[in-house]
Amino acid sequence: MANKERQVKELESKMETPDFWDDNNAAQKVIGQCNDLKAWTIPYKELKQRFDNVRELLPEVDESTDGEFFSQLVFELNQVDKTLAELEVRRMLSGELDNKNCFLSINAGAGGTEACDWAGMMSRMYQRWAAKRGWKIDTLDMVDGDVAGIKSVTLKFSGPFAYGYCKAERGVHRLVRISPFDSNARRHTSFASVDVTPEIDDDIQVEIKPEHIRVDTYRASGAGGQHVNKTDSAVRMTHTPTGIVVSCQSERSQIQNRETCLKMLRAKLYEKELTERESKLKEMAGEKKEIAWGSQIRNYVFQPYTLVKDTRTKYEVGNIHAVMDGELDDFVNAYLKEFG
Repeated sequence: MANKERQVKELESKMETPDFWDDNNAAQKVIGQCNDLKAWTIPYKELKQRFDNVRELLPEVDESTDGEFFSQLVFELNQVDKTLAELEVRRMLSGELDNKNCFLSINAGAGGTEACDWAGMMSRMYQRWAAKRGWKIDTLDMVDGDVAGIKSVTLKFSGPFAYGYCKAERGVHRLVRISPFDSNARRHTSFASVDVTPEIDDDIQVEIKPEHIRVDTYRASGAGGQHVNKTDSAVRMTHTPTGIVVSCQSERSQIQNRETCLKMLRAKLYEKELTERESKLKEMAGEKKEIAWGSQIRNYVFQPYTLVKDTRTKYEVGNIHAVMDGELDDFVNAYLKEFG
């Protein structure tokens, strides 16, 4: 940590020089490096100060006469320990792209209307999780289900280490419950897949030949007023050599949606290039599996009992409603500790 603090001071000194803003791109890069380092040094300093405060006070407190104050100090110590554990998990996020923003896509799989409803439930779960982490959330594209839920959705999460944390969720998720769409109240199994791609910086060059891109425009669906529904502002891009498809309908302008699609396509192609270069397909891109039986990374059971279990780490909890309300950190941390 001392090394990181020294680097912060060096970068801050560079930022104070008169010619710092002569090259705006270089200046922004230095600021980004400094902020990345501060994301480690500031929490560490705060934790150390909190721990030192407790360590100084605890020997002076008599539990028998100052029970309430003693309990407060013990609680503070437990909170410090919890935060330290979170920092330890973040330390594992040392990959080249882990500190980037990311695009998280959910696609309904086998199960028809049930699967679309499940994809909608997952979208809510991830948005609540992201909100609890303080990330900015943007819905870039969404296709509604024919009866309920959604067929697919692409979300953008902007915040510290968004990709590093979200990559743990890549894979197939399986739901077991009594279907609200079945008049006979039978148990149904549904699937939805999650894919996660990092947002790459503009200074990373990815060659995309115009002749390799097929662009389709269509009318956006969902909320957005008359303009959204009456113009072909939504954009879908297909990279013909790889078959990668991205789409966006979040902006009112077709030009803006094209720019967002191009950014997502660059990100997916760059990630593909990294996986090939580093030969870590499972680690960086996940295994491409059919969205159906036997391929799930996590099971969510509502009936006949309640349980959420990760098939990779074996971590499980019984409070499924808390999980669906965005309590995912323990699952993500378990994954990062084992595979991060």
